[in-house]
Amino acid sequence: MPSPIRLVGPCRAPDRKEALYAMGSSTGAVTATSPTDYTDRRCPCAASIDEPNSYQPDPSRHMWNIHLDEPDAAWVTGIAGFDRVLISAANWFTRPAMFYEAGRVVACHYCLAPGVPDMTRGHSLRMAFRAALRALLAAAAPGGFQGTVIVRTLSPTSHFEGGEWDRGGDCRRTRPLVAGSDGTGMAGLDLDFHTAQVEEFARAKAELEASGGKGERMVLMDTTPAMVLRPDGHPSRYGHWAHENVTLYNDCIHWCLPGPIDAWNEMLLQMLLPGYSP
Repeated sequence: MPSPIRLVGPCRAPDRKEALYAMGSSTGAVTATSPTDYTDRRCPCAASIDEPNSYQPDPSRHMWNIHLDEPDAAWVTGIAGFDRVLISAANWFTRPAMFYEAGRVVACHYCLAPGVPDMTRGHSLRMAFRAALRALLAAAAPGGFQGTVIVRTLSPTSHFEGGEWDRGGDCRRTRPLVAGSDGTGMAGLDLDFHTAQVEEFARAKAELEASGGKGERMVLMDTTPAMVLRPDGHPSRYGHWAHENVTLYNDCIHWCLPGPIDAWNEMLLQMLLPGYSP
């Protein structure tokens, strides 16, 4: 299903499976239209995307156009038929992008365009979540969406040690961290993204309750604090068969399966059980 915010930009064919996984099949917050060689792809974002950006200072990085205040029309029209909608997005907001509000360019991330201010990634994620959640609240009119909204917080990006992801960083730990010890708190981009997600969830829930809606129809699935403790759960350099002749960066973003994220299934199962109260 497309995502709740209108996105326009290039979605390379090899990224499609990962993009859908990152957003979750029932929440894709953005509809993306790719360049002419890859048309009609879906990409992960919570804002509206409509056409490829012709301004490409670094073609290898694939600039997006993200409309931060426009819920995707296809996503909105499909909401009513769902019992539960799970919203989850974060890492894709690190990609280079032009940001639009009211149809006008307001800022960008790593666009290098003269006169266009650079917007923090946390702010763009916040605005996209706000637009997606408001679209869900607006769809909850009589006869519309009557289901439950589950917001899952981000999977950590901070488990690289010894360098950045493209500068030799790796994750070779073999045991979980101990909660409360040094290095186990959120910081940097993880903290910015998590704060935006939690605050926008709280804002939307307060708006729902103020309008007479049932607050229990909005649930926060806060997986981040537990996952911060599991730098041992990534494939690192072992994400391919030993005999394969490939050159890969160490993968400290995705997770081994079975692995730590099996706990997400347990958390979600509890939230799906009858009588669950957040």
